Amino acid sequence: MKFKKVIVLAPHTDDGEIGAGGYIAKLIEEGAEVHYLAFSAAEDSVPKDFERDVLRKEVLEATSCLGISENHVTVLDYSVRKLEYRRQDVLEDLIKVRKSNNYDLVLVPNSQDIHQDHRTVHEEALRAFKGTSVFGYELLWNNFSVQHDIFVGLSTEHLEKKINALKCYHSQFGRSYVNEKFVRSLATVRGTQVGFELAECFEAIRLVMR
Repeated sequence: MKFKKVIVLAPHTDDGEIGAGGYIAKLIEEGAEVHYLAFSAAEDSVPKDFERDVLRKEVLEATSCLGISENHVTVLDYSVRKLEYRRQDVLEDLIKVRKSNNYDLVLVPNSQDIHQDHRTVHEEALRAFKGTSVFGYELLWNNFSVQHDIFVGLSTEHLEKKINALKCYHSQFGRSYVNEKFVRSLATVRGTQVGFELAECFEAIRLVMR
């Protein structure tokens, strides 16, 4: 499947890279235009030794590593862990985004994600993008189970771009899910499941064939 215009919906800066960084790099290599929308820079969760807006700077560096143009990256001003209280605002922002571009693929947290912000973005994205293909990426620390419908084979170069992107998040060092060993191991496991060297997997939430 060849997608031309893709939007990555990240509840927080770094979610998109963790869940789909390899696939994003592959999409761009194949000629897709990729946009990235993060709802929160999680200022209230930034370690005290860093500036509160550090994630706004780090996300630009990280997405650049994947090949996303800076003018295609948007970070909104929602507070971390409080998106569910502004559900209608989230929906309206997503509808504006949908109307501004003719996207043919949306990447969101999968339906099994239990984080309150992730669930809100997932649910409102389904309302906003009813006529668009939607794939759900995995963030394993928030998933009790995962629906493995789509496996995307990655090259070593795709995985290295993902790892380099995550290394841009200096404020997040120490968290298990940005650990290079974990990222490499998960890509190897997902690849082994389908006979590839490396892969990322996604939930097929909606597939629209034009």
